Amino acid sequence: MKNIRLLLKYFAPYKWSAVKNIIYNILSALFALLTFTLVKPFLTVLFSGQVAVANPGPFQLNSEYIGTFSKYYLSVFIEKNGQSGALMLVVLIVLGASLFKNGFIFLANNCMAFIRSSTVRDLRKKLYHKILRLPLSFFTDARKGDVMTRISNDVQEVEISVMSSLTMMFRDPILILVFVIYLFISSYELSLFALVLLPVSGWLIGRASRTLRSSSFVGQQNLGRILTVVEETLTGLRIVKGFNAEEKMKAQFSESNERYAKVFRRVIRKAYLASPLSEFLSTIVIMIILYVGGNLVLHGSDNMTPANLIVYLVVFSQIIQPAKNITTAYFAIQKGMASIDRIDQILDAEETITEKENAVAISEFNDSVEFKGVWYAYNNEPVLRDINLKIKKGQTVAIVGKSGAGKSTLADLLPRFMDCDQGSILVDGVDIRDLKIKDLRYLMGIVSQQPILFNTSFKENIAFGVKTAEMEKVESAARIANAHEFIMETEQGYENTVGESGNKLSGGQRQRISIARAIMANPPILILDEATSALDTESERLVQDAILKLMKNRTSVVIAHRLSTIQNADLIVVLDEGMIVETGTHTELMTKMDGFYRKLHSFQAI
Repeated sequence: MKNIRLLLKYFAPYKWSAVKNIIYNILSALFALLTFTLVKPFLTVLFSGQVAVANPGPFQLNSEYIGTFSKYYLSVFIEKNGQSGALMLVVLIVLGASLFKNGFIFLANNCMAFIRSSTVRDLRKKLYHKILRLPLSFFTDARKGDVMTRISNDVQEVEISVMSSLTMMFRDPILILVFVIYLFISSYELSLFALVLLPVSGWLIGRASRTLRSSSFVGQQNLGRILTVVEETLTGLRIVKGFNAEEKMKAQFSESNERYAKVFRRVIRKAYLASPLSEFLSTIVIMIILYVGGNLVLHGSDNMTPANLIVYLVVFSQIIQPAKNITTAYFAIQKGMASIDRIDQILDAEETITEKENAVAISEFNDSVEFKGVWYAYNNEPVLRDINLKIKKGQTVAIVGKSGAGKSTLADLLPRFMDCDQGSILVDGVDIRDLKIKDLRYLMGIVSQQPILFNTSFKENIAFGVKTAEMEKVESAARIANAHEFIMETEQGYENTVGESGNKLSGGQRQRISIARAIMANPPILILDEATSALDTESERLVQDAILKLMKNRTSVVIAHRLSTIQNADLIVVLDEGMIVETGTHTELMTKMDGFYRKLHSFQAI
């Protein structure tokens, strides 16, 4: 029920299209009923059983008067035009009714097509926007392949299984309702008997579909694992080949693929059961009605003549397909609800990084950044412990320590990629949780150890952090980052694409584009994850030169892996097991004979 409410919430902007769809479906059902009820006058004319009606009497709003008036008009028409003319009239009316019926069906489906496409578009957009809002910590646990499955396959499954089924759920119940009202008017005894049989059929169908939703949920999870293996294979293809691990990856993929195939078989088997099961049960019901109705005719029931029974069966037979469609739709919806559950897990994920309603705007950095008693834990395991640190404007502060000491976590807290559990971080004396998030991040430029580039042009990558990009400024940023020369050597210059994740470039070239992006954004605060540790000597020289230009007249927080690169830092902060164990300049720290920094420096000097 919760998921149905979720879908209805997505329908809300398109409620008028839904109302029009319902109106068109009602009109198409009425014309469909007219088409099939004309079987009776057709049979009457054909078998010469029409009894002349002299006068239908005064108008009355009931089925008996309508029937008498129809007989009167038909007898008059036969008298004037003969039986062939009467047959032609019936045929033309049926054709006209059919034209209107199918025309309204088209209009109803057209409304539903708009609702379907718009709702799925909105759902995919909500998912993508939610992914952008979620903190980085969410993706530490979530597999990238699984997240991709939810925004692609799961949304597509909702469109195929749920949205397409809603077309039938909107149309077929209306059709059944109109036909059932007619059947009750024709013979309420026979209709009551039929309604007793339908719940039994529904119960049997419900038992068959009970486990379909859970099986579909497991199937989508397994599909996410397949995409994860594929994504990891593509990302690490160089390592896979270099370590001759093709067979190992094949085994991983085959295991995930086989597990998905087994679950998928179960889901499809149950889904395929819907149509034959509902058809067989419908046949049982119609045969029982034929037997009971036949007995009513044989025993001379006033309301049930042979012609009435034939019309009754014709109309009732038209209920079978819509009922069968509803059954199929129910199975499909149960299958699709598993995807809605998975989508809901992301949409309902907690957004820990939120902005206060009265958040303070900030446009410049004037004084200092201060960490006051900051604690941060991951899975209840402390990563940072009681961090107290003040970074003054214009200072270059290096964060050093062993792997896992908390260096990257400390840097990630500053732009609010995550929030500290205790304590506070102040920018110019204001807690960053009280600032507008966009304003805070506009103050900062980030250059990571592994440069992140997008599969667009050099120009778009360099201007990624600004709203408007003047070519002169883009080129100036590239020159400062020592990137202009190799950009101009490409076929299309600044319009040349860099490839997926910048795979057309060397490591040093990617890093210089990343630095040019930070220069283009022109932030007062820089967060630098040592960008030269994995480069060759020439690339390191060019990148280091670009970094020095970037850091000029800016406040810089440098995560240092290679200690030789931060000897001129204004302040070096040494972390160990999440705690600050030493602070000072390179010269000050090297004078401590048993100091932690001196030991780290000696290890790298060997």
